[in-house]
Amino acid sequence: MTDRYAIVGNPVAQAKSPQIHAEFARQLGHDLQYLRLEAPVTPGGFAATVDAFRAQGGRGVNVTAPFKLDAVAYATEASDAARLAGAANALTFDGARVRADNFDGVGLVNDLLRNQRFELAGRRLLILGAGGAARGALLPLLQQRPAEIVIANRTAARALALAHECGAGAVRGCGLDELGGSAFDLVFNATSASLSDELPAVPAAVFAGARLAYEMAYGRGLTPFLRLARDAGVPRLADGLGMLLEQAAEVFNWWRGVRPDTAALRRQWAVPLV
Repeated sequence: MTDRYAIVGNPVAQAKSPQIHAEFARQLGHDLQYLRLEAPVTPGGFAATVDAFRAQGGRGVNVTAPFKLDAVAYATEASDAARLAGAANALTFDGARVRADNFDGVGLVNDLLRNQRFELAGRRLLILGAGGAARGALLPLLQQRPAEIVIANRTAARALALAHECGAGAVRGCGLDELGGSAFDLVFNATSASLSDELPAVPAAVFAGARLAYEMAYGRGLTPFLRLARDAGVPRLADGLGMLLEQAAEVFNWWRGVRPDTAALRRQWAVPLV
């Protein structure tokens, strides 16, 4: 019997999840169908869409914007990562039980460790932005025991509040204008600036000594953030494609009990960062 999964969002036509999971299923010989479900952005629209999918035998869903917060509220239980992020990108169904998790941060860490060969233990990390992307990344990054994680945001209060929520001495928050000449091993762009081809309000000095600059957006080539990092002398650049594929592999494993390989899709979809 074919197992049914889907991605829920609005809009959802651009989502790559159907292609990704179709490739994973082909690779591992699994019989599954993966759909796109565009839920209405109205009160109860997400819940009604997921209810209907479950009634038709759906086994689980990925969740994309703007419903990641709705997914946590819909679930009967949520992982630590989903609770800290306040958002979930995957649900799995078992009768009346609905579990929520957020695999974005795990996907990021897996991309860094496995594909970028970049160790995080003992490193100083800078995250630009204090929104959902930063929230989803924090717990898995902390589990790698970095020396420090600095969250810098245009509104300092948001960064300070997020650092406080982590309850860990290795995390601190500040405003973008407070970064000064601090040195970091790795700089992440978790802002939405690159989606509109804009540069985060960050001084080039933050890249001094950095070994890697990581753009969480994917498929956009050399974004203003990556261009600034390259011009500042950062030797390695990465975008969020690896994060996308690695989180999808973790979701597939969560649903199906086996982890697919992401190498073929990374080669197929990679965009030169030049």
